[in-house]
Amino acid sequence: MGTFEELVAEGAAVPLEGWDFTWFEGRATEERPPWGYASLIAARLGAVSSALDLQTGGGEVTASAPVLPSLMAATESWPPNALVAAKNLPFVVRAPDDGPLPFRGSSFDLVISRHPVVTPWGEIARVLRSGGTYFSQQIGAGTNRELTDFMMGPQPVSEARGVAVARASAEAAGMEVVRLEPVSLRVAFFDVAAVVHFLRKVLWTVPGFTVEGYRGRLLDMHAHIQEHGEFVCTSTRFLVEARKP
Repeated sequence: MGTFEELVAEGAAVPLEGWDFTWFEGRATEERPPWGYASLIAARLGAVSSALDLQTGGGEVTASAPVLPSLMAATESWPPNALVAAKNLPFVVRAPDDGPLPFRGSSFDLVISRHPVVTPWGEIARVLRSGGTYFSQQIGAGTNRELTDFMMGPQPVSEARGVAVARASAEAAGMEVVRLEPVSLRVAFFDVAAVVHFLRKVLWTVPGFTVEGYRGRLLDMHAHIQEHGEFVCTSTRFLVEARKP
């Protein structure tokens, strides 16, 4: 365990490209959802001829599937991530998170996304073939709210990421929701470097986060972890599967 300044500097220096969280090993833990998203999409990718991965990050999760369909496309809006994804997946295009998607209608049997920033339901329905499926693991409402509140003070919890909104949005786009499963998961940070890196990487947790702007709260976080051995919060996830009639 380094000093406060050493730990903050370390967390601030970790590269942000890609969506690989292996740096956190030994410094933070997050309970995994019970359904095993990577295994579920691997089975689905191996059973279709065309698929689209929206907001793929660095493409790491999709690339871990042992078999990809003959047509495997992905989108990513952030240029550094798009460069990483292009090394992991066969066809990656730059596209805004909220659409429009640069593909013809009825192009894909399967559309997937893991932790999308937004879900462009209308565009998903457009690019899916009849009978096609959207399958996604999403971040739920109030995720890591204890961390947000520690850094910013008590904040209102928006239901924009809630399961009710996901269902209503899918149905408004003409999709049939066949699975919608929420879960709450334990998250623990074991040093302030992990907190700094997480807040730099997962930007919506503390919007506008900078080390200098939150130095006082980071010092309080460091003291909390030294006293208790960890800082614990709760992440929320939900699995959604929707079919185009």
